[in-house]
This record gives sequence, C-alpha cells and structure tokens, in this order.
Amino acid sequence: MEILVITGPPYSGKGTQCDVLKEILGFEHISTGDRCRIEKQNGTEIGNIMSQYEEKGNLVPDAIMKDLFSKILDENKSKAGIILDGYPRTKPQVDDLLELVESKNMKIGKVLNIDVPKSELLIRAKKRAETSNRKDDKDPQIHLKRIDVFEEATRPAIEYMKSKLNVLTFDGLGTIEEITERIKASI
Repeated sequence: MEILVITGPPYSGKGTQCDVLKEILGFEHISTGDRCRIEKQNGTEIGNIMSQYEEKGNLVPDAIMKDLFSKILDENKSKAGIILDGYPRTKPQVDDLLELVESKNMKIGKVLNIDVPKSELLIRAKKRAETSNRKDDKDPQIHLKRIDVFEEATRPAIEYMKSKLNVLTFDGLGTIEEITERIKASI
C-alpha cells in the first residue's frame, strides 16, 4: 500500500484537495480531524482525551496519535493507497509515522504541502465558520491558535520531513481547480 501525505496550515484546503485526489488516485482519504471527531462522538477513551486538547486549539499528544494511526493503517492495509490528511504534525510524529510504515511494510510516496499566507487562512477560517456546524470553528481565537500551533509545531515538522521524504510544496492561492492542477502536474 502506498501512502500519500497532504499537509499545510489549517484552512489551507487540504480536505478539499484530498477529496479530489481520492477520485483521481482511487486512494482512501484519512482525515485526522474527521477520525478524531468520530472517536469523540463515539465516546471512546481516545476520543475523550482528544477532546480536552482540540477544543482549546491544541494538538493531541504524539503518543495518542501514534496509537490512532497504527489502528488506521491496520484498518486500511488492503487498500491500494491512502491519503493522510493532517498527520504528521510534529517532528516526533514524523518519526512515529516512518516507524509505523516500516513496521507494517508500507511506503510513503510523496508529501504534498499546500502553502497559504496567514491573511488568506483567516479569511477562509471565517468563511468556514459561517457554513460549518462545528463548535470549534465558531471562535476566531481558536482560528488564530490553530495557525500559531501550526507555525510552532507543524512547519518545523514539514522542514524535517524534507530530509526524509519527497516533499512537494504548492501555492495554495487560487481556485480549487487551479490548486488541483498544480498538484496533478506533480503526481
């Protein structure tokens, strides 16, 4: 099974591009955020722990995410491929993912990094808050916190991935179709 990782700041359009890539590649889309919400809605132990962190805009601890992703990889091992959306987010998670992939005889094909300036992210966050029914999208302070956490933890993880994986960075400004064309041209 091949793994494609898609990363970028919150509100950069990762989920939207994953939906498009899922159709093009026939891979399963694994959204960290969606999976975490399912765990929380089902009241699982891991879901309850995640709630305590995410509702404040913080990242879930690496050890919890490693356990969740081990489970996710096992659940999807018969698929042709998966697109990981929103993981890894920290340097230790990069190492955890590489360890998990190796131990399960899988491989990471590429990492697609969607780059969007903070000013545009805040505009997109506001638009999403108007249309989403997610409690965590309603608070502008959480928008800022998420972006700050990305800059502090995930941007360094992306730089770290560049020394270990094939990371391709794309301009995330423009229409959905324009961004998709940039990505398609590289894969």
